[in-house]
Amino acid sequence: MSEILSEPLFWIAILAAVVVGMGLSRVILARAHQQARKRVRQMMEEARHEGAALRREGELAAREEQIKMREVLESEKQERLREQREAERRLNRREEQQEKKAHTLERRELDLERRTGDLEQKRLESVEREQELQRLVTERERRLEEIAGFSRDEARQQLLEQLEQSLGDDADRLIEKHRTRLKEETDRIAQKIIGVAIQRCAVQYTSDTVVSTVDIPSDEMKGRIIGREGRNIRAFEKATGVDVIVDDTPGVVVVSCFDNVRREVARRALELLVQDGRIQPARIEEVVAGVHDELEQEIAEVGKKTCYDLELPDVHPRVQKLVGRLKYRTSYGQNQLFHAIEVAYIASGIAAELHLDTQLAKRCGLLHDIGKSLDHEMEGGHPAIGAEVARRSSEPPEVVNAIAAHHEDVPFESIYAVIAQTADAISAARPGARRETIERYIKRLNRLEDLARSYQGVESAFAVQAGREIRVVVDAGKVDDGLATKIAREIATQIEQELTYPGEIKVTLMRESRVIEYAK
Repeated sequence: MSEILSEPLFWIAILAAVVVGMGLSRVILARAHQQARKRVRQMMEEARHEGAALRREGELAAREEQIKMREVLESEKQERLREQREAERRLNRREEQQEKKAHTLERRELDLERRTGDLEQKRLESVEREQELQRLVTERERRLEEIAGFSRDEARQQLLEQLEQSLGDDADRLIEKHRTRLKEETDRIAQKIIGVAIQRCAVQYTSDTVVSTVDIPSDEMKGRIIGREGRNIRAFEKATGVDVIVDDTPGVVVVSCFDNVRREVARRALELLVQDGRIQPARIEEVVAGVHDELEQEIAEVGKKTCYDLELPDVHPRVQKLVGRLKYRTSYGQNQLFHAIEVAYIASGIAAELHLDTQLAKRCGLLHDIGKSLDHEMEGGHPAIGAEVARRSSEPPEVVNAIAAHHEDVPFESIYAVIAQTADAISAARPGARRETIERYIKRLNRLEDLARSYQGVESAFAVQAGREIRVVVDAGKVDDGLATKIAREIATQIEQELTYPGEIKVTLMRESRVIEYAK
């Protein structure tokens, strides 16, 4: 191997091979470069052809889009031209109508001017005729005075003296005749005034009952209302003071109470409990308290709205609330709020016919019975109670007197008191407005409750079962079991001695201890 490497020919061969390889590489590279340039020229030519094609396509697309835009613009132009022509036609029609109206007005003005001129001419002629007639009358009177020999006043005086002498005894009959005619005319005018006042009044009649019904979703709810061993219904009746009647009637529970406020509180509270589904003693007391507060707010709103509807906005808020409480007060079955509103309208109508202050008369009529909102809380009759409330609320003296005098407990001091009493009598005397039987029944139940509440230690008393039972709740801290038995027996004895009633009355006295603490 070393010998071969040392030979010169070997290296010459290798050198020749290297030279030949380099030549071949140059030839290959030249050919490759030539082919690459040829390929580049071909690609550039193809790109030019593609660019020209794309340009032609873009031009065609732009041309088509331009044609579409031109068509759209042309369509919009035609539509606008059509709308403009339509607007011009409408404007022309309006102008024609205005011209016709203007022409009509011109004709009417000319006609009016002509008629005005005619009337003025007739007026002048009438004045001239009247002056001529007056002149003729004056001339005739002068001639008559000259012929008679005395003046007109002297003739009248002489005629009256002759009449007085000739009539004599007929004067008394004539006076009596005129007195009778005057009385008949006065009665006719009074009937007309009252009739017109009643016709102006349109107040609905409402006869209150002593029961309300509450719909329940299913009969299973009746068991939840009663509760285990009746604890829920007892707690409800104790909290509301009503009688809850759960019978076989499907889907209905009846709430009975003669006191409209207590019955309404019980009805709303029971509806809320049925909707909520959580019926248990603590929840019952919470719901009843909330409904009671809500009803008090509603009563205030009712009074405020009533005064606003009657256009009496300056009534004291306390008096407005008393007016609202009349919604849940009845007299002989007649709703007192509707009665007060009716009396207000009738009094206003009478005052209008007599040309008096209608607002003051309306105020007297509305407030004449507000004492009935407090007569179960204060001693005395409702006229005296209402008059005192009105006086403290800065009502006008006419209103105070109208309230106090509408039952003739005090003398009338103004015509408005008479009007209020008249309107009250008209409203109460209408057929079907009142039922005396219910009023006597309610008075007996009120007397029954008052009798039970008069004992020391009694917190509340409720007459239920149409007056056949009185439920008395006593303070457990003041009354023990022995005293409770004694109080129940004394109440029963006093009822027997002082009240008149059919059948028997059950006295149920309830005493319970309740301890409440709060974990904070």
